[in-house]
Amino acid sequence: MRTQKLREMLDDNEGVLISSFPNIFYYSGFRSEDAYLLISHDEQYIITDSRYTIQAKEQAADFELWDISKGLEKVIEKSGVKRLGFEEENLSVGKMQRIREKIPSDIELVKMQKRISDPRRIKDEEEIRRIAEAERLGDEAFLHILEHIRPGKTEREIALELEFFMKKNGASALSFDTIAASGVRSAMPHGIATDKPVENGDFLTLDFGCVLDGYCSDMTRTVGVGAVSPKLCDIYNIVLKAQCAALDFIAAGEKCSDADAAARKIIEDAGWGECFGHSLGHSVGIEIHEAPNFSPKSEDIIQNGNVITVEPGIYVEGLGGVRIEDVVAIKDGRAINLTRSEKSLIIL
Repeated sequence: MRTQKLREMLDDNEGVLISSFPNIFYYSGFRSEDAYLLISHDEQYIITDSRYTIQAKEQAADFELWDISKGLEKVIEKSGVKRLGFEEENLSVGKMQRIREKIPSDIELVKMQKRISDPRRIKDEEEIRRIAEAERLGDEAFLHILEHIRPGKTEREIALELEFFMKKNGASALSFDTIAASGVRSAMPHGIATDKPVENGDFLTLDFGCVLDGYCSDMTRTVGVGAVSPKLCDIYNIVLKAQCAALDFIAAGEKCSDADAAARKIIEDAGWGECFGHSLGHSVGIEIHEAPNFSPKSEDIIQNGNVITVEPGIYVEGLGGVRIEDVVAIKDGRAINLTRSEKSLIIL
């Protein structure tokens, strides 16, 4: 049980007040932001209001239900904790002050964001399965959208079709705003879809994901439309080579920064180093951006259970850009690619 792992990190008189949706969901299964979890050595409460009573009973049956109308301070007192950890990166100053004013002055409030969130770095088998299923839906969406990409279609129309397909087939939400950037706009790593029509000779970069059963997917593919320039095709092949180098390198025990370097060296050696400005990848899970990351400055070591994107890119202002992104899970010491979509350059 995940709450047991958290309890093992607490001293006898400590408890934690969890307030962020990702951690509420991770530790209890309850899918609402309008709640708190209170976990001590001996007790665990889900604190919400009457709108969510039935939902809380169904999704968090292992937690004692506490109606917040009875007072947050009363359940904290009832728990008997003397040191209360909280998520300092989630609670506003105003909300924190209101909590401080209500609870007994002898209870010490302690910042515990890292202690609460760090267990999510290592995904268990069930979490990896859910992410793989979300990624599978992304693969299906990519195959679907290839039938809809042609000159004259706008970026927005293509993005909406992608989003509709994913939601129609089970997604509860998008992982993030869909990126659909064509032509010179594909040089924008986060080019949100506009009314620009796709034109003959464009590269079209699609970066998209969905939330399925509480977990995110993420993938990027760049496709050509019509007569694409040889220069863009060369750039595509460099990015693909860089991604393959990183995928071959990634293994448990290696440095995250070295994974980034494996891809970055290919791009730098080809003369495009200044056009790859972002990190190689980020972890995904309940949130689309989690830790650890494949970045040049990362001090993390790759571990079994990490689920991380591998997404090198080259972006040339005035010309266009390329990004290719897969999601890998580290299992039995090696990287298992959860993304199945074709990576050889597709020209439509």
